[in-house]
Amino acid sequence: MSDSSGDEAHEEVKHGKGGDKAKSDAHSDKYHIFGRQKPVHSALGGGKPADLLLWRNKQGSACLLASGTVIWLLFEWIDYHLLTFICHSLILALATCFLWSNLSFFINKSPVEFPNVVLSEDLCNSIALLLRDRCNQAVCIFRDIATGKDLKKFLYAIGSLWIASVIGRWFDFLTLCYIAFVMMLTVPLLYEKNEDRVDAYAHDAKSKLQRHYSKLDETVLKKLPHIPFTRDTSKQH
Repeated sequence: MSDSSGDEAHEEVKHGKGGDKAKSDAHSDKYHIFGRQKPVHSALGGGKPADLLLWRNKQGSACLLASGTVIWLLFEWIDYHLLTFICHSLILALATCFLWSNLSFFINKSPVEFPNVVLSEDLCNSIALLLRDRCNQAVCIFRDIATGKDLKKFLYAIGSLWIASVIGRWFDFLTLCYIAFVMMLTVPLLYEKNEDRVDAYAHDAKSKLQRHYSKLDETVLKKLPHIPFTRDTSKQH
């Protein structure tokens, strides 16, 4: 009797583990937008920046959104200028710190302790190397598109630049930056709350776009003559 009950318990545990494994496999096989395999918080890098973007730290996210809105209103509605804004902000910060440092002795408060910030040579070299790699990568992509090696990339670049030019007619640069800032603070939160529905719609849209592109590729793109824009120097020697 005990052996049979032990075997049944073993089978239940085995099936339970198998069910959990099947669920995890099904979750990993599920389509996620941008090919994401991690949770949204981990995909955003985790830590405090992800907490701000996903409103886990509601006070910090609200202050960040309010600050960006105030700055946009100052420049857009009151016609504040960037240099004037920077100078006035520095004047206010310096005056506040100066007054607090001198009045702290009279009100029995500790003076402001300014941290000694020194940029290390390794940090500056890392930033310089990162910028150099990104610039070299951008130049390589531009060269590949301009030499006509990939028609798909060429059409994608032309379409993206055209869409950006159309959007640029509707808004000025500052408003575009503010819209991107607001989207950065709202889209991740909305996506996390409606993850399943957004992924399903994105999967359907991707499938339709792939079908339309396949038809375009078969009917138009493959019939275009391939004209080499660069000379093959290996055949000349």
